[in-house]
Amino acid sequence: MTTKELTNRIAGKTGMTKRESEQLMAAAVDVITECLNEDQTVLLQNFGLLSIKERPQREVMNPKTGEKRIAEAKRVITFTANTTLKQQVR
Repeated sequence: MTTKELTNRIAGKTGMTKRESEQLMAAAVDVITECLNEDQTVLLQNFGLLSIKERPQREVMNPKTGEKRIAEAKRVITFTANTTLKQQVR
């Protein structure tokens, strides 16, 4: 599903215009991004938890050449689905 399809469905379910649902979606993504950049977790009831996890620096190997190198430490986004969502998807 694309963002456009998602915003169209939101507009259909809420009675909002397509433009309003696009603005709502863009604002939600912006706020979630800001919170994650501030190292806050985002809990969406009946959906899941978005958070930032620190990955430490580690040694990795190129499987083709066997060459080893150091992968830098980085921050990654993790998503943990809510139990309610897991049960509804089955």
